[in-house]
Amino acid sequence: MQIVKLFNAMPGAVAQGMIWGLLAIGVYITYRILEVSDLTVDGSIATGGAVAAMLIINGWSVWAALLAAFVAGMLAGLVTGLFHTFCGIPAILSGILTQLALYSVNLRIMGNKANVALSVNKYSLLLSSRNARAIGLQNPIVILVLFVAALILLLYWFFGTELGCSLRATGANRNMARAQGINTNTNTVLGLMISNGIVALAGALLAQYQGFSDVGMGRGAIVIGLAAVIIGEVVLGKVFRNFGLKLLAVVIGAILYYLVIQVVLWLGLNTNDLKLLTALVVAMFLATPYWRAKYFSKKKGGV
Repeated sequence: MQIVKLFNAMPGAVAQGMIWGLLAIGVYITYRILEVSDLTVDGSIATGGAVAAMLIINGWSVWAALLAAFVAGMLAGLVTGLFHTFCGIPAILSGILTQLALYSVNLRIMGNKANVALSVNKYSLLLSSRNARAIGLQNPIVILVLFVAALILLLYWFFGTELGCSLRATGANRNMARAQGINTNTNTVLGLMISNGIVALAGALLAQYQGFSDVGMGRGAIVIGLAAVIIGEVVLGKVFRNFGLKLLAVVIGAILYYLVIQVVLWLGLNTNDLKLLTALVVAMFLATPYWRAKYFSKKKGGV
């Protein structure tokens, strides 16, 4: 019976993994492409959920709510970017300031309520089995697969354009980028906007999936995003060399993370210890490249 419960819970873990994989793509853009440490994520994911929930409740279509959530996330990234570039505040502190401000903003968006319910019986939610069957699909996971694939293809195209390449050059070597006439400050702001727009989009999807938006739904989101990025790189880094495949690896990393969490919960871990487990998982995967380079490479060289 316990094994059956585990297998029944796996589709939910995969679905959550794909939603958080979208957030991880946003984290990847700042953490790996821009080489900027952005902590706005913990606030912007909740902003996306709050905006989408309130708009759906007020009669907006799901797609319009998703677009509005994306724009709201971009505005949050814009604030962080201006703090960093225009005010000269270090990126990590800029993200903390924006994240702190977003807590109050998110409460205002949700009418000073800590959470807002989204019932599938009242609203046509994108990530519901009922809506999936209505459009000829058997499971909302298929919708998420299509959503993730479309986003990766769009980002693959964008980062292949002149603007996208200049953004990548900004993260690779800022001094060289400036020497080539690239406005690195503008690119940094743009990257933060795109990143937080995607994070807010993930928040809008998460609110629909779990059936509510909560002001604290983003607590620890940056850690989960980093976990997905690191797991994807450690597990698939040597196989996935193409930029689009690297983005896919990040999503797979998020899915693997949630599958591990599901197995650990099935084994009887107290849910209060999940944050501790997350920190340990991230630390382990962050340390893996170092251990591999320090210990295993020496053994190979000795042989």
